[in-house]
Amino acid sequence: MEEVYIYDAVRTPRGRGKAGGALNEIKPTALAAGLLDALKERNDLDTSRVDDVVLGCVSPVMDQGFDIGRGAVLLSSWDHAVPGVQIDRFCASGLEAVQQAAQRIRSGWDQLIVAGGVESMSRVPMGASGGSLFDPASAMKMYFVPQGISADLIATMEGVTREDVDAYAVESHRRATAAWAEDRFAGSIVPVKDMNGITILERDELPRADASTETLGGLRTSFAEQGAIGFNAVAQMKYPEVERVDHVHTAGNSSGIVDGAALVLMGSEAIGRELGLKPRGRIVSIGRVGTEPTIMLTGPTPASEKALASAGLSVEDIDLFEVNEAFAIVPMQMMRNMGVSHDKVNVNGGAIAMGHPLGATGAILVGTVLDELERQDKRYGLCTLCVGGGMGNTVIVERVTDFVNGETK
Repeated sequence: MEEVYIYDAVRTPRGRGKAGGALNEIKPTALAAGLLDALKERNDLDTSRVDDVVLGCVSPVMDQGFDIGRGAVLLSSWDHAVPGVQIDRFCASGLEAVQQAAQRIRSGWDQLIVAGGVESMSRVPMGASGGSLFDPASAMKMYFVPQGISADLIATMEGVTREDVDAYAVESHRRATAAWAEDRFAGSIVPVKDMNGITILERDELPRADASTETLGGLRTSFAEQGAIGFNAVAQMKYPEVERVDHVHTAGNSSGIVDGAALVLMGSEAIGRELGLKPRGRIVSIGRVGTEPTIMLTGPTPASEKALASAGLSVEDIDLFEVNEAFAIVPMQMMRNMGVSHDKVNVNGGAIAMGHPLGATGAILVGTVLDELERQDKRYGLCTLCVGGGMGNTVIVERVTDFVNGETK
């Protein structure tokens, strides 16, 4: 089987996902097209050699509908012979795109694929596409509750307090602010420009250097009202041992709503040599799982265990972890479950500080961990997300500098 190499990874800055956000004026197709053009320029890429563009997008309607993968190709300067496709695995859509691209290249049926995702949450609101899981019959069978209730349910069962999740959130902001101050994202960020070529955003909008437990402690909980109208009762029907659900998550310790896009250029060794592409990393293994759908957000641990087992690695072999901060409890639980120090997890902050553009986040994690492996001169990175409906997705990458059977050199 073919080794799967990562040749480049780029992303846009993340803009606030509301009408006043910096990226609200830019259509999501243009966000992705701009990154395609950047990949072409950065790698002197003959785009006619790319087999496919695979884009994750969670709400493929309105501005994001009608196969945004193909739409991005046609809006860019790329050869129109390159096809494009849109896929959706909820919050892990961008990582799913990377996984599917890796599997296709590993099979030998494709040689060069761009995988990633895009989400303009200011233009296409979360949930705009509706959903089969909201159907009453499905919801009744799975004891459906909103994700925020699931997050609070996990915190309750883990004994995690409001002070704990707020402290985690403050640290996410501190790390993100420090990372931007030290230009740690400079190698991957592609500033977003308008149709006149004027730069409108060149850094993430959300990180706050002044975030503190005092300021976050003043925010009201986000999901207590949903719980009070009946969703707490539904959760307790599934988990009767829980006497009451403690609501600890707020807008300050949950992922930010943002606009953004990210792409990863992946291919075989043969195409890399032919086109003069320099490998930066390789895909080592992947893991996908389903989990109990009421509690919903526990997938990162079993998905990561599956990926580690597939690679023949232990958790101690992993140098850096990128765990999507959908809610503070998600990485906190994974660290507890797997015995991972926070020193290795989200070292440059995460989605609480910088935002979670749903369809793009998984691809952002891959680029972020690869950049940091290079900066720290480390070898293995693990990227993982919890997923709506009770799932988890994980990718393990290895930093490489040459084609040496996947070995770091």
